[in-house]
Amino acid sequence: MLVETSENGSGVSAVSARHHRPGQRVHDDAPDTMADFVRLASLEDGPEREALRDELVKIWLPMAHRIAGRFRNRGESLEDLRQVAAVGLVKAVDRFEPERGAFESYAVPTITGEIKRHFRDRMWALRVPRRVQELRNKVRVARRELSQTAGSGTPTVAEIAAHAKLTEEEVSAGMEALDSFSTLSLDAEVSAGDDGYSLADTLGACDTSYDTVVDREAAKEGLRQLPERERAILYMRFFEDMTQSRIADHLGISQMHVSRLISRSCARVRDEALGATRRQTPTDEGAPC
Repeated sequence: MLVETSENGSGVSAVSARHHRPGQRVHDDAPDTMADFVRLASLEDGPEREALRDELVKIWLPMAHRIAGRFRNRGESLEDLRQVAAVGLVKAVDRFEPERGAFESYAVPTITGEIKRHFRDRMWALRVPRRVQELRNKVRVARRELSQTAGSGTPTVAEIAAHAKLTEEEVSAGMEALDSFSTLSLDAEVSAGDDGYSLADTLGACDTSYDTVVDREAAKEGLRQLPERERAILYMRFFEDMTQSRIADHLGISQMHVSRLISRSCARVRDEALGATRRQTPTDEGAPC
């Protein structure tokens, strides 16, 4: 829902000016509208009720904008924050029960809660569990309160935990979440010097040993299917680094025969590994669209 504002941004129409108490400024954002809320509660759904409801929203819109202003400079534009606050104001107008007290006492926490939910659900670049978000808020408040204590420096994890009634592990999780509100490009420079490097430069490189592990696992089944003598020949050749001549002498066969056995065994292991890969990879035929 978009809420229109007047040209001067106050959201106070000429009609709403009559709701301000004597001596108040036109732009005062706490008008006296109790009689209108009582009347709104007594009306049935229809054009008259809709018109009164819309007028009450316009009258209280400056207060919603003031609350939205408290959350500026947190990564969201002020205009978007005002729209979120307006949504909270509409909810407050719809749910307010005049017999329970002043409208402002109900509307302020309703609007504030709507803005906080907006930040919690829409503004995180990474999806953070709600429990961690709540820890983040508790840690942030505790750290601010401890920092404002006269003569105190930066509070420690233990001090924050004691103040917020959390464990040190929970405080650590909340502090990590404080830095998880937005993401940083891998191309962002993390050094201000002439030899500046990007965040990507600090990340680990690919480990080629993983390929060796994959190949070894792929060859296991083929090796199991070889006759025992051929497995022994491959072991002596590739693990004990024996020459074909030494293997031939050890087994009492010709070097040429050893060479043929090695070639044949390697081909069988290779075919088994490639065949297993093809069996695990779905073909286009019969695949779901």
